[in-house]
Amino acid sequence: MSSQISKYRDSVTTRYRCTACGNLTRFDVVETTSIRSFHHFTVGGDLTVEEPEIIAKNVESVTCRWCGHGRAVEPIVESSDV
Repeated sequence: MSSQISKYRDSVTTRYRCTACGNLTRFDVVETTSIRSFHHFTVGGDLTVEEPEIIAKNVESVTCRWCGHGRAVEPIVESSDV
């Protein structure tokens, strides 16, 4: 798994289920995220972004990709007994 996907996976903690069709795998998620990070510009103007920290994250909407429902999508509560 690439490090970019791994970093994204670590920040995604909620799984969803569509109660209308049973989908567990495909959702359109619209979210707003505020991130604090250190921007380092070289003398030549190249940018390196370091130390990203999520300050706030708000899920605006979740829609099922299979049936298009947004009202029938529920978060899955994971058991901590794993």
